[in-house]
Amino acid sequence: MSEQATTSIPSLKSLSFSNRGGRLTSQHLPLRSRVSCAAKPETVEKVCAIVKKQLALPEDSAITGESKFAALGADSLDTVEIVMGLEEEFGINVEEESAQSIATVQDAADLIEKLIENKDA
Repeated sequence: MSEQATTSIPSLKSLSFSNRGGRLTSQHLPLRSRVSCAAKPETVEKVCAIVKKQLALPEDSAITGESKFAALGADSLDTVEIVMGLEEEFGINVEEESAQSIATVQDAADLIEKLIENKDA
């Protein structure tokens, strides 16, 4: 009887292990593309505007979905204020555990859309 298990390790190739006749063999599998629920561009734009306002950044600051709050100069208090601004703007409530997982503008936008979707369901 052949049993097979597949595992993914972040930033490493996937491996497939098979148990054949008491021997464990492995086979490299192709990398899988990352699946993400990318937020709508308008949500990302609103998050960028709120981040600029909360951090008092110049209007012409280049902020994208990949922008990290820490790289923009945000400390933990700034991040709390950004989350509060997002809650007010979008009419949502971000739980503390979810807020701690936000590191980039895209993270925030994806979370917002997820919370809005759950709220409307």
